[in-house]
Amino acid sequence: MNQSAKMAKLVIEALEEKKAEAIKVIDISEISILADYFIIAGGTNRSQIQALCDNVEERLGKAGYPLKQSEGYDTANWILMDFRDVIVHIFDRENRLLYDLERIWGDGKTIDPSTL
Repeated sequence: MNQSAKMAKLVIEALEEKKAEAIKVIDISEISILADYFIIAGGTNRSQIQALCDNVEERLGKAGYPLKQSEGYDTANWILMDFRDVIVHIFDRENRLLYDLERIWGDGKTIDPSTL
């Protein structure tokens, strides 16, 4: 398993631990230089979305993968977390539907999170 896949697996575990909704993993390594994986997840309210973000940052930080950049934490309707090879998007329901990253990045390969 390569480093990006290890990171993605840690992200998924952290999201599942805090009961994230509809976790999607998109392998964009062959269509973009931005990252290897986009991980998209949902939360039900501001507190849960922030808790999801905190748990992901803590889990990856402990594993030696520091957060490069984060945006949207205060409003928590869409938090973007950049870990270089893995980019995590945590949405509330309304904004997930509005921005529809799954459709925009439809050329990437959707991966079953349980296979990482």
